[in-house]
Amino acid sequence: MVFFEQPLIDHWINEDAPLVDLTSELAGIDATPARITFRARHATRISGTEEAAQIIQRLGAEVIDLRASGEDAEQGESLLAAHGPARALHRAWKVSLNLLEYACGIATRGRDMLAEARRANPEIMLFTTRKHPPGVKKVVTKAIRAGGLWPHRLGLSETVLAFDQHLNFVGGLEGFLERVRANRAAVAEKKVLVEVENLDQALVAARAGVDGIQFDKRPVDELTENVRRLRRDHPGLTLLAAGGIREDNVADYAATGVDGLVLSSVYYVPPADIGVTLEPR
Repeated sequence: MVFFEQPLIDHWINEDAPLVDLTSELAGIDATPARITFRARHATRISGTEEAAQIIQRLGAEVIDLRASGEDAEQGESLLAAHGPARALHRAWKVSLNLLEYACGIATRGRDMLAEARRANPEIMLFTTRKHPPGVKKVVTKAIRAGGLWPHRLGLSETVLAFDQHLNFVGGLEGFLERVRANRAAVAEKKVLVEVENLDQALVAARAGVDGIQFDKRPVDELTENVRRLRRDHPGLTLLAAGGIREDNVADYAATGVDGLVLSSVYYVPPADIGVTLEPR
């Protein structure tokens, strides 16, 4: 469960309506009893309904129906409904809708990509990177979990993962591996992984005792052969593939035999199409 603190909910509300809802006040409908319903316009993996409910409740309305994140909704099904004064529901309307469409879009694409990958490799997992827009970490983390995916790393403190940007400072791969050997006790409870570009680098790292190898932007045929060789010589090694993995090639990469695919594309998908009715009650 991702925790969304009240100041964040208030910040979202304040971004859209920091002072007054001018249209509702001008129309004189502030106190009119009303009902709002959010419905899926297509089959959707749900995410963000609990936070949309927090927005609605914070503004003084009552949630009367809510489908949980991680569930699937068919076309036309209600995701969330509430009633209360029109001023509250009009103010909550667009903030809640934007959240739901963004989060459900990610969750739905994640669900579909994972299903496609597992048709080729039933044991595979999809992991999402930290390459999301700033400020939405909690939303996207909840959305990818709702879709059945896991975060690759939630932050720099989780795992030792060396890229070229690190190796450049320590004399390359060999220099980094020497640092690992000298300091392994300091990260005894952590995984140590290295991103590589070819099989030679992978074999050097594997022989040095790293826990995992991440191949970056390798063609499918080359990756398949690399996995075959590493599985033979280092059967306990975790193998990941990253870079350029999308809906149209996820099955091909899954079929290479890696343990997981690391991707960012799930963050940059069209929002889900969610309809809203807001009417007097």
